[in-house]
Amino acid sequence: MKKSILFFFLFCGFLSFANAPQWGKTGHRATAEIAEDYLTEKAKKAIYDLLDGESPALVSTFADEIKSDKKFDEYAVWHYINLEKGESYDDFEDKEKPNIIWAIDKVKKGLKDPAVAKEKKQFYLKMLIHLIGDLHQPLHIGRPDDWGGNKVIVFWFGDASNLHKVWDSEMLDSYKMSYSELAKNQKPLSKKEIKSLQKGNAEEWLKEIVEITDKIYDSAETGYYLSYDYMYDWMPVLREQLQIGGIRLAKELNEIFG
Repeated sequence: MKKSILFFFLFCGFLSFANAPQWGKTGHRATAEIAEDYLTEKAKKAIYDLLDGESPALVSTFADEIKSDKKFDEYAVWHYINLEKGESYDDFEDKEKPNIIWAIDKVKKGLKDPAVAKEKKQFYLKMLIHLIGDLHQPLHIGRPDDWGGNKVIVFWFGDASNLHKVWDSEMLDSYKMSYSELAKNQKPLSKKEIKSLQKGNAEEWLKEIVEITDKIYDSAETGYYLSYDYMYDWMPVLREQLQIGGIRLAKELNEIFG
């Protein structure tokens, strides 16, 4: 009987991967809100003008919202990249096929191209804001065989879930801070530290994030019960990723608009 009950909850958790959010609305909005603190005035004005007055935080969830419309199905693969354990992007054989690094490069080029129409640039900007956030959710650089932790079925405070969903939204939901509160309560950083975090590009940042991804995979296996101790160990890492994502998003936006 106990095995049957366990199987039932694991099965329910497996089904939940299909609708798992990508960094969750709170995470994306926090990253975008943090980015605003590091924008030049010129870049901020250009961004708000291009978005017709809408804020980066407001449009940060656009790339997930369009998933409900089949005409945007081709963009689903823009949100992630799957790497085998120990595989680097240098070794990745499908660099020319759509993935999160490929997509970030594409939208940056589109935003810099004066020939691209405003409507298309609005689309690219909304995608860039979202994708830099996704890049810093470590399970968006997941393993091919488990779909970025979606098949690692765990229990979150007793409820069936999966490791990807825990990192996308459930830790943030349990933390019970709004995106603006998360953005306001950033770790103090010196100008030197900020400059160091902004060095490089998405491909180089990926290497750093893979190291975190590997540690997360070691933190839980299918059937694990995760709760307060997991929050204690990993919430600081999650908050740091939101902050770093925001700082790096600002760097990208300043280079394009400022």
